[in-house]
Amino acid sequence: MIAIVDYGMGNLRSVQKAFEKIGADARVIQSPDDLRAARGIVLPGVGAFGQAMQNLRAAGWIEPLRAACARGAPFIGICLGMQLLFESSEEMGEHTGLGILPGVVRRFTGDLKVPQMGWNQIHIQAKQRSPVLRGVRDGSYAFFVHSFYCAPRDPALVLATTEYGIEFASVVGRGNIFGAQFHPEKSQSVGLKMLENFAEIVSGK
Repeated sequence: MIAIVDYGMGNLRSVQKAFEKIGADARVIQSPDDLRAARGIVLPGVGAFGQAMQNLRAAGWIEPLRAACARGAPFIGICLGMQLLFESSEEMGEHTGLGILPGVVRRFTGDLKVPQMGWNQIHIQAKQRSPVLRGVRDGSYAFFVHSFYCAPRDPALVLATTEYGIEFASVVGRGNIFGAQFHPEKSQSVGLKMLENFAEIVSGK
């Protein structure tokens, strides 16, 4: 079972329906205790970083999520969920994240319209080619809605990049941990392929 974490900030049903479309067993869970039965974990997210961490902390999710990642459970963060994987964010002040991946979350600057909203290309980093991007073509379009971007401390974490004023990490990963800044559940065939790859990683294929 793939667990979709409900902490009050995410397109839960949309993510679940996307997994259903590819034939994967994905269920929304409301209790950290339910992580024990999960073979894979999805952390979706829409909204502000600080509020998200507050919700996770209040419901007792933080240590169980860190423990699940440490024991090797395949894990993917989507949009805000990807940002939460990092150490901190400058969104509306300084906020501490889950600290599972090294790096920070920064706001787009300059004359860019924020949030970035709509379709943009992802450029796959050949040296870091990952099974989560198997069958996804370089230059494919995905759907983004975000005002902040992740700046990993380790370049090896960057699996794909996107350009929006700057080149930023749009897919990250290390071992069993993955993140997508775009919304796979809204990215049609490209997003479904990525979720299918994640489901196969969960099942050991």
